[in-house]
Amino acid sequence: MKRTPGGSVFLSCLLVANLLGAEARSDGNSEQTAPALNIVIVEGEGTLNNIKQRVNREPIVQVEDENHKPVAGAAVVFFLPTSGPSGTFANGSQTLTVTTDGIGRASATGIHPNHLTGKMQIRVTASANGLSATAMITQTNIAGPSVGRGLSTPAKLAILGAIVVGVGVGVYFGVKGGSSGPTTGITITPGIPSVGAPQ
Repeated sequence: MKRTPGGSVFLSCLLVANLLGAEARSDGNSEQTAPALNIVIVEGEGTLNNIKQRVNREPIVQVEDENHKPVAGAAVVFFLPTSGPSGTFANGSQTLTVTTDGIGRASATGIHPNHLTGKMQIRVTASANGLSATAMITQTNIAGPSVGRGLSTPAKLAILGAIVVGVGVGVYFGVKGGSSGPTTGITITPGIPSVGAPQ
């Protein structure tokens, strides 16, 4: 069978293309994702620290592997800022090293905020089995309480309900204050309040 020059060129191009494709596939298989640690912030992000009370809500993190499974026994280090709004741990230092528990969690207990107000970033590092990860937790030091911050929804509703009842009682006595006629005792029952004038 006689080969034409054009056919040889076509076969050569096809062979080169196949070789390049095989090389690309080989490179793709060799570039697998390297294992890594993940730090999940469980509590403490966005917390307000009252510098007058010298207390704060402790940051809690969970260390996970690349499959999002908890890593027990990982070394976790919490770093407080060295200047500006910051604080110290119970040992007087600005770093605290903790080991994760059986579910991969570690907490930074005993942070005492300093006297400066503003945002404070806590750097967190985790290391285990030659792997490491870093995360940031942002908190804010304030000079006084923040109304409603940290209250549960039922507590907020209870406060709102008390305000509404108080306003209603004030309006009722304001309207009835100038009228004459028999008066009755004040009664309050569960549900919609029923308020009567004093005897």
